[in-house]
Amino acid sequence: MSTSTQAIFWIMGAFGYLGSPAIVIWGWVRWLRQPKPRSILATLSMIGFIPATASALLALSSIVFAQFHHFPYYDPLLFRIFRIGTLLSVGGIAFGVFGAGRASSLRWHAPISGVATLAFWFIAASGE
Repeated sequence: MSTSTQAIFWIMGAFGYLGSPAIVIWGWVRWLRQPKPRSILATLSMIGFIPATASALLALSSIVFAQFHHFPYYDPLLFRIFRIGTLLSVGGIAFGVFGAGRASSLRWHAPISGVATLAFWFIAASGE
């Protein structure tokens, strides 16, 4: 594997494993502290942030579950977890991008957390 490919995997791994929880927690704290605008775009940002958060929670719960349950290679349950996590991340990105048109507390948190969780699922699946 070339050096540039390794660097890309390291950056994606750091973004997925460290950035994803930080962005999700920061987004929820920011959403709780700031006023909530009642516009369609702010609602789309919130709708995009929810599946990105669900994807992060699925990642965390699957990591904990993997400590107690051994996943053999090409385990169908593990692939189903990867698929659901990826779809949640893509949904978070899609709604987050549509909701980024107007300033709100989750304007950039929704698409960035979706990208971070997608990076996690990509790195996790490539390790399989």
